[in-house]
Amino acid sequence: MSADLQTLFDNNQRWSEEIRRSDPDFFPTLSRQQAPKYLWIGCSDSRVPANEIVGLLPGELFVHRNVANVINHTDLNALSVMQFAVDILQVRHIMVVGHYGCGGVQCALHDRRLGLSDNWLRHVQDVKYKHQPLLAGIAAGRQHDALCELNVIEQVVNSARTTVLQDAWSRGQDLTVHAWCYGLSDGLVTDLGLSVSGVEGAEQHAARAAEAVRARHQGGAAPNT
Repeated sequence: MSADLQTLFDNNQRWSEEIRRSDPDFFPTLSRQQAPKYLWIGCSDSRVPANEIVGLLPGELFVHRNVANVINHTDLNALSVMQFAVDILQVRHIMVVGHYGCGGVQCALHDRRLGLSDNWLRHVQDVKYKHQPLLAGIAAGRQHDALCELNVIEQVVNSARTTVLQDAWSRGQDLTVHAWCYGLSDGLVTDLGLSVSGVEGAEQHAARAAEAVRARHQGGAAPNT
């Protein structure tokens, strides 16, 4: 085994021992149940550790991640995660979480070619083109942060349009989708002011959240990275 991989096994052993010392019942309890209240849909970026950001333990947060936190209606992986979380685990909150400094969003903003990933990031480019007038009114140095936020907002709307969430809401399930963005520079999560508990009105709520993006980034504060 390579030294790099052996380091991971050594880290795992230390972590397991520390957990068992502090809470001997932790692993037996964890192995018997999974009952998270939350589904986190975020970016695959290695700098965004979902559980740690919100201070939750294993078993308390169900997680799906992909490049630039996209909800695509033909992505059976994401849809299957959502269906399992909503129908089986009965989560009550879905957080779509982008992050400032997202490389995928940066490439979409500047039309940079990566290869196969360009096809996936086309969804983020669609967000850029939809909101082109809004972005054009924002200084170039702030457009990346603005597009990170707009992308999250659009993915929340995409989530609300899925049959998984529509079926849950039609049977009266208590379920809300939230738009958040994480700052790499300070470790803080920003609520983007969009929470959706039904498909009705989702577009109008998203439009108001997008206007808040415009107001926030037309100011003079330094960009968040």
